[in-house]
Amino acid sequence: MKILVLAWEFPPRIVGGIARHVAELYPEVVRLGHEVHLLTVEFGQAPHYEVVDGIRVHRVPVGASQDFFHWVGNMNESMGRHGGKLLLEDGPFDLIHAHDWLVGDAAIALKHAFKLPLVATIHATEFGRHNGLHNPVHHYINGKEKLLAHEAWRVIVCSDYMRREVERALYCPWDKVDVVFNGIRSSKKPQRHQFDHQEFRRRFASDRQSIVYYVGRLTYEKGVQVLLNAAPRIHREMNGHVKFVIIGSGQADALKRQAWDMGIWDICFFTGFMSDEDLDRFQTVADCAVFPSLYEPFGIVVLESFAARVPVVVSNTGGIPEIVRHQETGIVTITNNSHSLATGILEVLQNPDLAQRLVVNAYQELETRFSWGYLASQTEGIYRRVVQERQLVAW
Repeated sequence: MKILVLAWEFPPRIVGGIARHVAELYPEVVRLGHEVHLLTVEFGQAPHYEVVDGIRVHRVPVGASQDFFHWVGNMNESMGRHGGKLLLEDGPFDLIHAHDWLVGDAAIALKHAFKLPLVATIHATEFGRHNGLHNPVHHYINGKEKLLAHEAWRVIVCSDYMRREVERALYCPWDKVDVVFNGIRSSKKPQRHQFDHQEFRRRFASDRQSIVYYVGRLTYEKGVQVLLNAAPRIHREMNGHVKFVIIGSGQADALKRQAWDMGIWDICFFTGFMSDEDLDRFQTVADCAVFPSLYEPFGIVVLESFAARVPVVVSNTGGIPEIVRHQETGIVTITNNSHSLATGILEVLQNPDLAQRLVVNAYQELETRFSWGYLASQTEGIYRRVVQERQLVAW
C-alpha cells in the first residue's frame, strides 16, 4: 500500500504527543512493506525532504501569522498544494491518513479531489479538554473535529474511553471507530550505568531526597495544581526528604505562584522544557512519576515512565485506567483529589518492594500491549479493510 499521512508536528518539531506517535508508528508500518509519505510543517534547519526511518518526510513552508487559526489555514493551503502535486506526480496512492483536526481541511480536499478514502486519528477532542464547549473557539474546533470524523472512512482513537467520547462529542457512529493504543520503543531508554547518574541527579535534588516528578504540558487539565496541593502532606510524612520536579512549559506562572503561596517553593523545581536526552536520563534517577490529569485520552507519558522503570501514580480519568492496573503496574488515585494522590505517592515512596514490583510488571507489559510493531499491525488491518471496502463502491 501507498499511504499519504498528514500531521502538523513531526520531530524535530514537537508540540505535543502527535509528533512522537507519528515518528514511532510509521517506521513499523514501513517495515510491514508499505510506502509512507508524510506531509508536515517545515522547522528550523530540518530539510524539506528526507527519509526518516523509512518514512518519506515532506516539510512544507507555512506563511507566518500572529493568529493561530489563520496560521492553521495557511498550513492547510500549503499541505493541500504540496499533497496534490505529490498525489499527481508520485501516485497512485491507496489512502490518506490525517492526524487531528488541524490538518483536516487539506486531507478532506485531497480526499475529494483524488477520490481516495480518508482515515482519521482523533487524538483528543475540544469537548473533552474543556469538559464541554464554552466559547466560540471551542465550538469552532469542535465543528472541525466533527467534519473530519464525518468525512473519514474509519476513525482511529487511542482508548475505549476516547471511543465513547468521539461518539458523544462528535456524533460519530460507534461502529466506525477503531481503538489502537499508543505505544513506545521500550529499548530507547538509557540505563544508569551508561552515564554518571549520581552527578546528574544532584542537579535536581540532594542525595537524601526522593524525586517525585511530573512531565508534560503545564495546562489546567493536566492537574499539576493537584500535585502541588498534595505536596505538603508528602513532605511532612517523608520528614522533608522529597523534591517535586515539574518538567514542561505552558501555564507555569500560576503554578509557581501556587507553590510560593503554599510555602513549598523550596521543595519544587520547575525545569521548563527539557530535551529528550536529558529527560531520558532524568527518568532513570527519579523515584516516582505522577500524572494527576483531569482529562487524558491516553497518556503516552505513562508508557515513557514504564520504559524508564519508574513507578507511576496516576488519576483514574480518561484512558489512563486502561493502561495502568492498580497495584499491578502502578497506583491509580481519585481524579482531582489531592489527599488520594498524596496517599498513592506515599505508598510508592515508603514501600520499595511494592515500587519494584510495579516497575517489573509495567515493563513486561510494554512488549505485550504497547509495542509499536504490534500496534502497526493493527493499523495495517484497518488500512486493508478501508482499501478493500473502497474497491467495492463507486465514488
